[in-house]
Amino acid sequence: MLAGPCRAIHKPTLHLRLCQSVKAEVKNSLKSYLVELVLYSALVAGYYWLVLHFLGNWLYHIYESNRKTYAGVALGLILAQGFLLEVLTRVLLAWIKPRTEEE
Repeated sequence: MLAGPCRAIHKPTLHLRLCQSVKAEVKNSLKSYLVELVLYSALVAGYYWLVLHFLGNWLYHIYESNRKTYAGVALGLILAQGFLLEVLTRVLLAWIKPRTEEE
């Protein structure tokens, strides 16, 4: 996969530096992706547990009494979850790995 771009350069020292640079970039991207994946998984599981624990009975009663209201509340919870997960993930990733400006 990475051999293609690395083979195009004929100078050995430049070739070695480019391959090492590409490999380091892929490694950093993979590490960042895995950290984000674990973080999202933990946040989604926590959110799911909190909603069931604190809002489970209320949501069930709304579901039984008025399905349209339940649909609106469920949609609102989905939107709130997406927004909160995005904000929390950005804050936590900035805290874990501060962004550096590319040169």
